[in-house]
Order: sequence, then C-alpha cells, then structure tokens
Amino acid sequence: MMPLGTKNLTAPSQAPSQPPAQPGRRRAAALAEKHWHRYLAALIEMIGQPNFTGALVNAMSHVVFFDHMVIFSYQGDQRPYCLYDTFTPEQRWIFVSLYEDGPYLLDPFFQAGRSGIKPGLYRMRQFAPDRFYQSEYYRSYYIKTGLAEEVGFFFPLKSGETVVLSLMRAEASSAFSDHDISRLQIIEPVIRAICQQHWPDSGRDQLGLKASDSTPLDLDQVVTSIFQSLGPASLTHRECEITSLVLQGHSSESIGQLLHISRGTVKIHRKNAYRKLGITSQSQLFSLFLTAFRNNEKDLKPA
Repeated sequence: MMPLGTKNLTAPSQAPSQPPAQPGRRRAAALAEKHWHRYLAALIEMIGQPNFTGALVNAMSHVVFFDHMVIFSYQGDQRPYCLYDTFTPEQRWIFVSLYEDGPYLLDPFFQAGRSGIKPGLYRMRQFAPDRFYQSEYYRSYYIKTGLAEEVGFFFPLKSGETVVLSLMRAEASSAFSDHDISRLQIIEPVIRAICQQHWPDSGRDQLGLKASDSTPLDLDQVVTSIFQSLGPASLTHRECEITSLVLQGHSSESIGQLLHISRGTVKIHRKNAYRKLGITSQSQLFSLFLTAFRNNEKDLKPA
C-alpha cells in the first residue's frame, strides 16, 4: 500500500539513482546479517503468540531499513482489514482509516491482491498504471502518505484471504535499492511460511472479524453500482469500464490497449461519461466516486 510529506513520488521511469550507503549503515547491515539467524529463531518462537508481530518487525528491520510496516488482509469485496501496523495515531489515520474509507479500491496492491497474483515480493511500481503518478488517486490521496516507495510480500491464507505485508520508506529515506530488494527476495519464502503458520486459517479470526463471501468484485462493477444510484442517466457498461480505469490512473492509450479499442473511442466514451455525471475533470470524478461509494457501500454486491 500501498500512506507525512507533500513531495511528489517519482514515476518508475524517472526514478532517481540510489545514493551510496553510508559506511555506518553498511557496517550495521553487515552486523545484523551476521546475527540474522538469532532474530529468525526468536520470530519462529513467537508463532501463534501475541508478540509475533513485534518479533516480525525486529527480524525484518535487521534485513533492510524501513520507516513503516503494515499488514493488510484482503478478501473479496470486503473492506481490507489492517492486521498490524507501526504507525503513529496521526499516520494511521492516513495509512489505514482514510485508506479503508474508499481509496483502497484504486490501490495497485489491492487490485493485485484480488487478482490471484502469485505469492512473492513486489514493488508498487510493478503494478502502477502508466498515469498513476498523475492520477487523482495519487494527487488527492497517495501523496499524503509522504512515501518514497512501498514494497509488499503477497501470500494467501487457507481462508481465501490474501495478506500483504508492506514495508515503506519515507521520502527522507529514499527508495529501496536493488540490493535491498535482493535481500528481501532471499528471505521472502521464509517470511511467507512463518506468517502462514501464524495465521493458519484467517488473519481476521484473531481480530474477531466475521468471514463473509469472498467472491471478487471488480472495480467496474463497483463503478456501475455507484453511478447507477446517482440518477437516470446511468453509464453504459463500456463507460463504466473506462471510468474505472481512468480512476486507477490509466491513460487513454493504456485503456485502448486493455479494451482493444482506439484511443479516440476511449476519449469519446470518457467524454460521454463525464457529461452524464455532470463533471469536467478527473478531480471531480474522484470526489464523486468516493462520496457515492461511502453513501452506497452497503448496497455494493458482486454481480
């Protein structure tokens, strides 16, 4: 996730080169790696215990440096649930509360988690649409997180949930280096196996949350349900498809490739959708989407 500054994130194609690690940090990393087996053993001992997540943070922090960790459970059309986080109360309002109040539907990690993606470690930039960094979701929500980068460990549970363990770097810390990613990829199978042992059936069980239908609900279905509730001039299926892709941060070219239609046809559908909704900009579309979602969430059901 994937939320404190206002500086823009850098698009993948324009990502700055990583500064060389400071000697002190290199020495600390080497020392931590030397004793990694001790932190791993302590983590294994905590499986099934209340202090498991604390041991997990401790073990992970001796592999790479990160500013925040958050663990989300995604299941079908339900709101995501935060199983654990290291945020301050102020940060948690942005990273968790505000995120769970609608923006999660446009989150690349949420979309990837619900698509049945193969377990593994992924960078946010691998899923971000081509106009993600110019999208209203990014400008109105994600920029509030003040993150330089976010990476996630994706793994399934027997309950059908997908758990995403996200490590985050703030702008002041810079993005993860290729060396950092390599270290995380090495431990990914171990972390996945341990977490699946700690949450053998459902991560939500430990929070006392009731499991429900895990049937996936596509964003275009959500858009259709929302915009049909706004009045008689409801959007067509194609207009809903295009509107949902615009909200996620896809350009007209990208939408055309995904739907196998021309760029000009995409623009016509988008113009018609905006006209029906009485809006003229993506910022208005994003605001309308969130407002309507919050007002109609209980009525949104899979087709």
